[in-house]
Amino acid sequence: MTRTQLLPPFLWSLRAAGRSLVVIFLLNSCKEKSEAAGTGAMPPPSLPVITAVALPATTYQDFTASVQGKRDVEIRPQVDGYLTAIEVDEGAYVHKGQPLFLIDRKPFEEQLNNARAALAAAQASMENAQINVDKLKPLVEHNVVSDVQLKSAQAAYNNAKAAADQAQSAVGTARINLDYTTITAPSDGYVGTIPFKTGSLVTKGMDGALTVVSETKDMRVYFSMSEPDFLQFKEKYAGNTVADKVKQMPPVQLVLADNSVYPHPGKVEIVEGQFDKTVGAIKFRASFPNAEGLLRSGSTGKVRIPTSYKSVLVVPQDATFELQGKVFVYTVADSNKIVTKPLNISGRTPNYYFVSDGVKLGEKIVLSSMATTMIGGLRDGMVIAPQMISTDSLLKAKPL
Repeated sequence: MTRTQLLPPFLWSLRAAGRSLVVIFLLNSCKEKSEAAGTGAMPPPSLPVITAVALPATTYQDFTASVQGKRDVEIRPQVDGYLTAIEVDEGAYVHKGQPLFLIDRKPFEEQLNNARAALAAAQASMENAQINVDKLKPLVEHNVVSDVQLKSAQAAYNNAKAAADQAQSAVGTARINLDYTTITAPSDGYVGTIPFKTGSLVTKGMDGALTVVSETKDMRVYFSMSEPDFLQFKEKYAGNTVADKVKQMPPVQLVLADNSVYPHPGKVEIVEGQFDKTVGAIKFRASFPNAEGLLRSGSTGKVRIPTSYKSVLVVPQDATFELQGKVFVYTVADSNKIVTKPLNISGRTPNYYFVSDGVKLGEKIVLSSMATTMIGGLRDGMVIAPQMISTDSLLKAKPL
């Protein structure tokens, strides 16, 4: 028994139907060819055609950005001494007031003790001078001694009081210096690199900081606009001043280094007052919340600014071609004749152009310029057989 004899009856039916379809297709092809030969002309090529429609849409413009903490505070010693302890590790999250570094306290404790002793001596001298003044006052009142002696005693008291005040200030300074031996975090944030070790000598005027604490509850993201982009920005948003225009900007997104989008939107807050002449750009700053601590100071990304359109004419990029820096489409005019038209592009997505001028709502456009290569290219006045494709099916295949 042969393999074909093993086919079930329903497969024999499908096979027979397929042969019938092939025969019908060949007969129709022969009929079209004979009709074309009879008239002496080739039939017009069939090409996919869409209707230009207006849709709500949003475009995005990306700008390279750098991420910094709201405050990146350099931690520097206020007194000279040796590090006796490093209380935190690099990258640790710390709270305001938490100890970071300890400097040897002993020299400063001795300074405080000396200052207190000097204060006690100065206060004793002041009390002794006060006793002399009190002793001379009744004698002067009864003309027993001259008032010169009282004035001299009063001057001695004033001098002793000034010395006591100076000693009191020295005690305060010594106490402050002693407190400086414990270096604490100025705010909540993450600790940066720590280039020093326990036992290192640190000084007030040394090069470099002990570390940096980055306050990251809110992050500042800096990005720059070129002069053309800045001019477009001023035209796009309402307001009399640049500050007013910044307030009108929509929430922005942050695209991270791995091209993922940060989950919380940010807000553009401020712009520098002048262009950087070396790079021809002006710097902006956006603020992003960072309660989860996902962003770290020093990282990079892109600020993505959206532009929303309530209704804009949409043309697929597949329906366009470029010539000498301009974008064109093939439109279908009366009698299905081709007319080439240039487009004025106001925005774009990966798959579509937003058109402000060139074609009108409802106008028919040849969908794929790639199809023109199959027939040797299109030209003005050429007649085609339009094969209409719905906008919905196109958007499902290639979303806006």
